[in-house]
Parts: sequence; structure tokens; C-alpha cells
Amino acid sequence: MRGRTLPGDPAAEFARALVGLREVRLRPEVRLTEVPAPQRIAPHAVALSAEVVAAGGADELSSGRFVLLHDPSCPEPWEGAWRAVTFARAELEPEMAEDPSLGAVGWAWLVESLEQRGLAYCAEAGTVTRVVSERFGGLAERDATVEMEVRASWTPLDLDLGAHLLAWSDLLCTIAGLPPLPEGVVALPGARR
Repeated sequence: MRGRTLPGDPAAEFARALVGLREVRLRPEVRLTEVPAPQRIAPHAVALSAEVVAAGGADELSSGRFVLLHDPSCPEPWEGAWRAVTFARAELEPEMAEDPSLGAVGWAWLVESLEQRGLAYCAEAGTVTRVVSERFGGLAERDATVEMEVRASWTPLDLDLGAHLLAWSDLLCTIAGLPPLPEGVVALPGARR
């Protein structure tokens, strides 16, 4: 793909992508905000920050960032003109810290989110990190906490870029412990995993 000229005006294509992202209807638990985008990675970029909140909106269950980059020169590592760069994190139950498959499970959740939306993509890469925080001294009475962080990027091969945002929001909901829902169905409040 390197060196291939894309049809049309790149700025206009990016503007159409922005419209597509803004038209996406997310689950009511997902709060999305546009934030400043990175300036030097690609000629065109948009960044969105999200948090998944419990019923009632008081407790944050997960959070993350979705960055969509567009470079008509098709950088070689991307294998295309578009790149989704994402981050998702959530606190998990303390016993999850010992699970040796946690990283593989986190990556599988990302891949499943993309595949369940029927998305075409390539050049996927990323990491899954578990962060265990133990407290000492005056905080020693508090339990340890465990967080999962999924950092990933991929190149969308279709132009329905809003669907890639939806897949990422599905990942955010999954790591928050929310079950997948068909469109139009609202989850009943329940215990967190």
C-alpha cells in the first residue's frame, strides 16, 4: 500500500470520518468526550476519551482513549492510511492478579470486539498489562487493587470508522464487567464482578 495515492481530498476524507464518529450511538453507560489529539504522528488526528459508569453514573468502571489517525502516505508499519490507537483500563477483583491467562484474555476481548462488529483490519499490535497496587504504612489496612490495561493499535481496512469506535467501546464495557447487549436493550443494575 505504501506510496499508493488515495482518491479524493485527504482533509475531506478525514472530515467524513469525523462525522461518522460523531454519529455513533454508544451504550448509555459510556460517556465520550473529544480531547486534544496528538499533533506530530499524522497529518490528521482525533482523540476521544471515555469512561464507563455504573447505573446512576456515580462509579467509574473503566476508562480509556481512542485516537484515530489519518496519513494518506500510508506509513509502512500501518499498512494503510488509517490507524486506530487505543487504551482501555479497569480495576479487577484482587484474585485476578494471580491469573496467568489475564493478558491473553484481555487481548482476546479486543479481537472479539473487532470480530463481532465484522470489521476488517490489519497490522494489529499491543500489550495487556496488569498493575497490582499494594499499600503500606498508614494505608496497609486497605486491600490490594488490580488493574488491567489494554493498549492496542490496528489499521482499519474499511471506511466505517465509527464501527471501530463501537468495537473499542465494546472492549471498554467488557473489561468493566458489563455484559454485551443487543442494540436497544438496557442492562439491569447488578453486582460488579
